[in-house]
Amino acid sequence: MQWILTDIPLGRNIQKIRTIRNLTQEETVARMQLRGSAMSRSTLANIETGRRNIKASDLKLLKMILDVAYDEFFQD
Repeated sequence: MQWILTDIPLGRNIQKIRTIRNLTQEETVARMQLRGSAMSRSTLANIETGRRNIKASDLKLLKMILDVAYDEFFQD
């Protein structure tokens, strides 16, 4: 039997939530940096396009900034 696992589109979900909240990448990153993150706008762009993974600490900050539950990030 062959199992096919699909990745959850975490980056795309982050982007969707961010745009619903009417935040630009720059605004989002600025808020994260005020809370101690070293994330850059280009890093966020790479996360949203799936070219880069996100650190757990940055995901925690995004949860706070975007005011969402974790499960919204992991919807398929």
